[in-house]
Amino acid sequence: MNKPETRATTATLPASRLFLGWPRPAVALAALIVSVGLVASAYILAVPFDTGAFGGLTVPTVLASGVADGFNPCAFALLVLFATYTLTLVNAVTGDGTPTLDARRRLLGAGSLYVGAVLVTYFIIGLGLFSFLAWLGRDHLVSRAAVVIALVMALWMLKDVFLPDVGPSMMAPGGTHGRMQKAMERGGLAGMLIAGVLVGICTVPCSGAIYLDVVAVLHASGGGLTGLALLALYNIAFIVPLLVLLLAVSNRRVLGQLGRWNHANSPWVKVGLAVVVIAMSFGLMVSM
Repeated sequence: MNKPETRATTATLPASRLFLGWPRPAVALAALIVSVGLVASAYILAVPFDTGAFGGLTVPTVLASGVADGFNPCAFALLVLFATYTLTLVNAVTGDGTPTLDARRRLLGAGSLYVGAVLVTYFIIGLGLFSFLAWLGRDHLVSRAAVVIALVMALWMLKDVFLPDVGPSMMAPGGTHGRMQKAMERGGLAGMLIAGVLVGICTVPCSGAIYLDVVAVLHASGGGLTGLALLALYNIAFIVPLLVLLLAVSNRRVLGQLGRWNHANSPWVKVGLAVVVIAMSFGLMVSM
């Protein structure tokens, strides 16, 4: 009697797509984060800056602000969508329903492209904001105006939570999810990069208040290489929640739990972020 054929539940990625057992995009993203982080940190250590001239901004404050900015409902929800779609696309699970090693590697590789695109796009947006404020002039009035705009954005976030039916909402455009899914459906490198760029751009209305506060301080201080280094550290901290989430969502059960948690708690996350921005804005207006 012949034994029934069994189909392998795992597959091996081509060697060209792996480096020391890791997908090459993940290795490239890790190299980018480590190299930029080391260069920025080394410069700040070699050329200490006066925190008073930077509105009381310290490296821990910059890092904490970046993490808080990255832990916003918009980016969170879109990464959950990305992970769900990728695991469905791969459709390779073991007997207990968890992704195979190949599926995890595919998710990690594609997710690294996505997170890397978010990082680069958000950093370029920060440079653009900084350049625009510099074009307006070094007057502290310009920085105060930027802080006031950030304060208005924070109050708008509170309005969205407590009075959602009043006026327009400050969130990612309604078509973002559809555009992102279309980009991912194209597959390959371009699809993942386009999806990351879309998220980097579309989360600014939802989460840009903290970023604007920090950029306003860097502008008021004169920026320079110190400002550039702090901006780089901020953006690295910004993607830390996305990286943690990317590692967590390779498990379908965890992915479902995170999706439900985000749906239930995103209003209170928004409130917390708005309160942080309001406190930062008033503190900066006093110190400028």
